[in-house]
Amino acid sequence: MLAPVRITPPSMLPVSLAEAKAHLRVDHDDDDVVIEAYIAAAVDHLDGWTGILGRCLVEQTWRQDYAAVCRVLQLPLGPVTEVVSVSFEDTAGATVTVDPADYDLIVDAGGRACVEFATGVLMSGPVRITYKAGYPNTTDDALASTVPPAIKVAIMLMVGNWYEHREAVSDKGFAELPFGASVLLAPYRRVGV
Repeated sequence: MLAPVRITPPSMLPVSLAEAKAHLRVDHDDDDVVIEAYIAAAVDHLDGWTGILGRCLVEQTWRQDYAAVCRVLQLPLGPVTEVVSVSFEDTAGATVTVDPADYDLIVDAGGRACVEFATGVLMSGPVRITYKAGYPNTTDDALASTVPPAIKVAIMLMVGNWYEHREAVSDKGFAELPFGASVLLAPYRRVGV
């Protein structure tokens, strides 16, 4: 399995500027740029393929390429909400899109997802799966995210820590998460075997 490629970034951050400012008890606009940068840095630290959670926060579109076809192909990021397309290259090098009726998205109790192909589906060569992963924005408020509250609070704790301690004050600097953030994020970390 090759490294996934993000096709479409999230349309919003899991924590809004207003939520972060309320957490920080900041009632002026002087530090908005700094606070937004801290929110983005916290999200980058947690989200996607390079994030420590190994999952997507706000819904985004990813492409996963596989060197060869198997009956079951694991998707590395979750929570997967939809398989957008599955395609492969035929022996002539042409891209062939697989009929959605020929595969199923399977999500286990731990949130790990895979695409399982029906028996008899004939494919060859490299396979490409495009899918959506992350917590969808299903609320009426276009600025509200459905990211679990524990992750949102952890992001706000990280932002608060960085806002209060803008310079590294120890040899560990920003390397460690605030204790509360670590505890809140623990159930959401994906562990690979």
